[in-house]
Amino acid sequence: MSNILNRFFGFDAGTMSLKKEVYGGITTFLTMAYILAVNPAILSAAGMDRGAVFTATIVAAVIATLVMAIYAKLPFALAPGMGLNAFFAYTIVLSMGYSWQFALTAVFLEGVIFILLSVSGIRHMLISLIPENMRKAISPGIGLFIAFIGIHNAGLLVIEDSSLPLLGSLCTPAGALTCFGLLFTMILLIRNVTGAILIGIIVTTLLGIPFGLTHFSGVFDAPPSISPVLFKLQWSGIFTSDMFVCVATLLFLDMFDTIGSLVGVCNRVGMVDEKGDVRNMSKAFMADAIGTTVGALVGTSTVTTFVESATGVNAGGRSGLTSMVTALCFVLALFLAPLFLAIPPQATASALILVGVMMAQDIRKVDFSTLEKAIPAFLCLSMMAFTSSISDGIMLGLISHVVICIAKRQWSELNTGMCILALLFVLRYIFL
Repeated sequence: MSNILNRFFGFDAGTMSLKKEVYGGITTFLTMAYILAVNPAILSAAGMDRGAVFTATIVAAVIATLVMAIYAKLPFALAPGMGLNAFFAYTIVLSMGYSWQFALTAVFLEGVIFILLSVSGIRHMLISLIPENMRKAISPGIGLFIAFIGIHNAGLLVIEDSSLPLLGSLCTPAGALTCFGLLFTMILLIRNVTGAILIGIIVTTLLGIPFGLTHFSGVFDAPPSISPVLFKLQWSGIFTSDMFVCVATLLFLDMFDTIGSLVGVCNRVGMVDEKGDVRNMSKAFMADAIGTTVGALVGTSTVTTFVESATGVNAGGRSGLTSMVTALCFVLALFLAPLFLAIPPQATASALILVGVMMAQDIRKVDFSTLEKAIPAFLCLSMMAFTSSISDGIMLGLISHVVICIAKRQWSELNTGMCILALLFVLRYIFL
């Protein structure tokens, strides 16, 4: 039995515990299962069928996590990523005005490119096109954007005509329920309760019943049909500048999310080789790339490695067996669609806000010591929230970095690819 587990999942009976691997997999699922409620809610804002997205989310998560378990043999789970789904719905569709089919095509193309980069190793060259300090600002910028979405969807932000956003009423049923969910989940998180975000969503959803905000139609049911979003790619418009911007942005965000999650968690628990590199890093990238490509085909946004996998690793998970258990938990969740789809936006708001808080913690890694470093990073992270566009934050940050380097003649801080990207972004603002 041990030999089979070692061959398929890299499980070493001498240094690993089967019990801890299973517990780690379940723990990872509990901490990231909120995506089953949040992802359909976000993508439905783009006009996609919520039930179909629920099924697509699970299918993509299961396939990607299985590749991670069997091919990369690492204890990481994957699913449609937060921030990436927001870019899909709120930027590509609602802001840029494209169809969700166009957005799925951008995700598919990004996944295919990611596969090619994972095989060729060119990904390291592409990463260098974004200044290191700006890359560190992307995560907190997305965190602010996600928190804004959660607050807005819950009705706590009111935008009237052209005025600035105002705080909505906290005394309405929706406002009171949102506040309760946020405070309750916050307490669970700071007390290190396993599955705090998911528990917060469940409790807030149940409390929404007497408020008339939660409407249950059952618990168990056959999975919703995936057909409304399955294979719905749109090939017209793929050779446009907007498609280039969408694909490039998704690719960068996906790569940085994966690198940050893998390196950060593995370094924390010593899962690195003698050179300090994460073992099977290229295979982990391939799992991410395959998950994204398949996810686009089945009808969901970009799939990425979840940093919540750290909870399973901290619980003792060290091999692909941990991610295998997480994948099985997602399969079981497939038959609980009525339960997850009944969750109101007031219940998912706490997840969005607090995940935003966790992503914003990386702001401490951003160097604000000099203006030439602070300005591009600040524009990157702040404009994501102020413009409700992740791509605008990255583009404005990169343009400002190139301009500053040219003004100060810091040629060593520039490269040809970076300058070409900045020029393309400037041309986009002028002509589009």
